[in-house]
Amino acid sequence: MTSRARNWYLAPYLLWIALFVIAPIALIVYYSLFDVEGQFTLSNYEKFFTPVYLKMTFNSFWYAFLVTFWSLLIAYPTAYLITKTKHKQLWLLLIILPSWINLLLKAYAFIGLFGTYGLANGLLELLGIGVQQILFTDFSFIFVSAYIFIPFMVLPIFNALEELPPSLIYAARDLGAPAWTTFRRVIFPLTLSGVKAGCQAVFIPALSLFMITRLIAGNRVITLGTAIEQHFLVTQDWGMGATIAVFLVLVMALMMLLTGKSKARGTK
Repeated sequence: MTSRARNWYLAPYLLWIALFVIAPIALIVYYSLFDVEGQFTLSNYEKFFTPVYLKMTFNSFWYAFLVTFWSLLIAYPTAYLITKTKHKQLWLLLIILPSWINLLLKAYAFIGLFGTYGLANGLLELLGIGVQQILFTDFSFIFVSAYIFIPFMVLPIFNALEELPPSLIYAARDLGAPAWTTFRRVIFPLTLSGVKAGCQAVFIPALSLFMITRLIAGNRVITLGTAIEQHFLVTQDWGMGATIAVFLVLVMALMMLLTGKSKARGTK
């Protein structure tokens, strides 16, 4: 195949990248350079580094870290147990299946479960604890967010565990290594690529959550995603909303670059 023919095959891909990746990012950068009145300004970027937005940025990173941490804590042993079961693909499908359901439907389902007269409070009353405020709390926000993102953490870890040669585990056991030492020195380091991919798949979208913050956290959790929604839909300050979006795009690109470099070093 000639180079000219290869270029023709690349044309649809390059057109897709230009229209649906480069053009939207360029449009966001363009809007970030204008104020509410449509005047060219750099004040949006100056405003972003004020205490209000810096605190919002810290909250976004903190909650994204918590969601990623709990997702990893649940997903890793889940993926490991699936690799030991007989019907791996069936169990994997059952874990992925909830991700096919609309996010809004899942959010309203948890509103019913965590509400004052929901199943969770019904169980607490049965245990003699009484009705508790579960909905509109940090706990409910992190719980629901982790539930939504767990399938995206399980998949890359499961793939990494499946690619792990069993002979390495048998060798560690033959040399007298306990189960914890085998996991800490053999299994986990060799599946770190799956962990990094899963953390990337969870942390990046968790930074820009906004629907869950409204419906589950009741606006008690304010993140950059919530601020973007407010500026675009409520205050109509598209410039400030676009500025926050530019920052999120830069953070996501930086994380992907760092992850890519660490993977490249690992393959050498």
